[in-house]
Amino acid sequence: MSAEPILLQDLDGTGILRLTLNDPMRRNALSEEMLEELGAAIARADTDAAVRVVVLAANGSAFSAGHDLKQLTAARAAPDGGQAYFARIMALCSAVMQAIVACSKPVIAEVTGIATAAGCQLVASCDLAIAADDARFSTPGVHIGLFCSTPMVALSRNVAPKHAMEMLLTGDMTPAARAAQIGLINRAVPAADLRRTTMEIAASIASKSAMTLAVGKRAFYDQLDMTLAHAYDHASDVMVRNMLARDAQEGMGAFIDKRSPEWQDR
Repeated sequence: MSAEPILLQDLDGTGILRLTLNDPMRRNALSEEMLEELGAAIARADTDAAVRVVVLAANGSAFSAGHDLKQLTAARAAPDGGQAYFARIMALCSAVMQAIVACSKPVIAEVTGIATAAGCQLVASCDLAIAADDARFSTPGVHIGLFCSTPMVALSRNVAPKHAMEMLLTGDMTPAARAAQIGLINRAVPAADLRRTTMEIAASIASKSAMTLAVGKRAFYDQLDMTLAHAYDHASDVMVRNMLARDAQEGMGAFIDKRSPEWQDR
């Protein structure tokens, strides 16, 4: 019998795709295999019209403990000391994180247990994150002589610089309530309510026009690094093109007519 998949995939009738990290014995480490599976799943979701929202969850006591340190350590036996392998894994991980941001579908992290190092990076890379109130987050590389430089990229784009630096320099665990305060996650809820809360948010988003969500998500990330004037010019152009879309016409007409809109995702 084949082993159980390390990434479970379940698409419900409302267009919510649940991707569940399923390697609890390795604390859902972002191994080479996990990164490849996750990257492929995100790529498929991006182009699958049946998928409207992606929820990223995990089985076991950890959401993800980050890179598989045993794999990385084993690579040191190579003639180059592991340099080529390290470069390939970092490039693969960075590509997956960027794919989540670039995905036309909203991606929501549903976090239980710990999310550390690249696991914390994964949470920060998602568009939204809902966590159990006993979940914890950290970028602990400093404890082992390895600064969390790639997790830093996603972290510093979610929380204020001093909060990000505190996590990076101390490596200390951040409780879910604090993670919500500093903007790493959207909210912390009782563990018993986590899945229900996440799926309610996902269902609300899935009920919107997929075209509108895709346009808005891309515009949001595109404008972040622009100057204020450039951001307004860009957003205005996006709004004009969005106004000409069929679903915008339908949505405004439905609002005026006091009826529910009928989306065609175009």
